[in-house]
Amino acid sequence: MSRAQLKTQAKQQLGGGIFDQNWLFFVVIELIVGAIISIVSGVTFAIGTIILAGPLMFALTFISMSLVRGAKQINLEDVFAGFKDGRFGQTLVLFLMEEIFVFLWSLLFIIPGIIKSYAYKMAMYIYNDDNSKDWSTCLKESQEMMRGHKWELFVLELSFIGWIIVGSLAFGIGTLWVNVYMQQTEANFYQALKGPVVTVDSTAEVKEEATEAAPETTTEEAAQ
Repeated sequence: MSRAQLKTQAKQQLGGGIFDQNWLFFVVIELIVGAIISIVSGVTFAIGTIILAGPLMFALTFISMSLVRGAKQINLEDVFAGFKDGRFGQTLVLFLMEEIFVFLWSLLFIIPGIIKSYAYKMAMYIYNDDNSKDWSTCLKESQEMMRGHKWELFVLELSFIGWIIVGSLAFGIGTLWVNVYMQQTEANFYQALKGPVVTVDSTAEVKEEATEAAPETTTEEAAQ
């Protein structure tokens, strides 16, 4: 899938325009996440940021992937998705280990650190798809998934440079909308690497086709 297609899909999922409901809701969620991190960081001298960053990053992943897979609107309560259903500890450790490994690779030279940061980009998406996977499995599978695709993602992010410049003109406020756009496009990039979206409707269609295609067995044949 081309960069243009990924970005078009992202726009459609966000509602089509920067002032549509989903795009605005996502901006509000980013503001909430930023406010939580700022407040906690000020009170705990950055320790709280380390603790909360993973679950809050997961929330952004959770929301963007729900839109990719057919959700029509964003629920503001999803900002706390990383704190529910036992995800807090897992997302905390996943984020922390990812940052540690990127830091260690950066000690060799900045380039290996950047390469590893792209290798681990899909780890949170992988955990979102399967909460039973531990941090090491998510990082390993992310590396495998990104093999041969790190440059593609880098160029995709680079294609937003015009949006970033325009967004920064209004005292940087516009970059909130750009961040949402980039997040949603990255979610589509992950889905493109993983494969086509399987919705509830399409799953039902597959089951129906399989049922129709299955050979009928008569009572007489069964007895034989």
